[in-house]
Amino acid sequence: MPRLQHKTALITGAARGIGEAMARAFVAEGALVYLTDIDDDRGRALAAGLGERARYRRLDVRREADWQAVTEAILAEAGGLQVVVNNAGITGFEQGMVAQDPEHASLADWHSVHSTNLDGVFLGCKYAIRAMRRCGGAGAIINISSRSGLVGIPGAAAYASSKAAVRNHTKTVALYCAEQGLAIRCNSIHPAAILTPMWEPVLGTGPEREQRLRDFVQDCPQRRFGRPEEVAALAVMLASDEVPYMTGAELNIDGGILAGSAARPDA
Repeated sequence: MPRLQHKTALITGAARGIGEAMARAFVAEGALVYLTDIDDDRGRALAAGLGERARYRRLDVRREADWQAVTEAILAEAGGLQVVVNNAGITGFEQGMVAQDPEHASLADWHSVHSTNLDGVFLGCKYAIRAMRRCGGAGAIINISSRSGLVGIPGAAAYASSKAAVRNHTKTVALYCAEQGLAIRCNSIHPAAILTPMWEPVLGTGPEREQRLRDFVQDCPQRRFGRPEEVAALAVMLASDEVPYMTGAELNIDGGILAGSAARPDA
């Protein structure tokens, strides 16, 4: 039996990258999936390609009115909402390489990153809890944090700060739901370098691209980028009924980076 049969899921930032991989995996496992994004063309095309169990809705995660409208529409159409994946996020480098370090980052850039990465997760959790409470008080909230939420990143201060806050808020939501007597689990996934379009501004397209690809994974014991499908596999597990005792947890998927240094034969 498909692992997510009879579940309705909402995924933010689903038009590409990790969000797209999760949407594909969830549909393959039998879920009715609402793909949400602000890239309407890509989102609609992806949903159409995934078939009758995929639907697209525009959702700007920074706007509370959008969250309210989309969750109400899902409850009216599908009769319930069992899974919410707060995946939408930005690095701050989408428009090019600008200063994002603690000394030179602008306040506007700091606010922009936090507005999407943190405010969006806050609103996603808020409306997920309300929707799930209305349809039985059970469900799974999955927040996509980052390895950068566990360690400092000097050149991406706002991104690291926002992802650290997502990690902590996940635990707060998990405890709150348990305190309320709700069977709503909330967990976070912490990917390291996953090769998605988010990396393109950093990697570039010139002759140095291949060297940059190698340089960025030098600190990874597996010496490679992760794949979006690998993150999606974790999300399927968390969305399923297989781990009902897991809440407030953080799952690292980083090729062994946070485990320490890989031992070498010549060491």
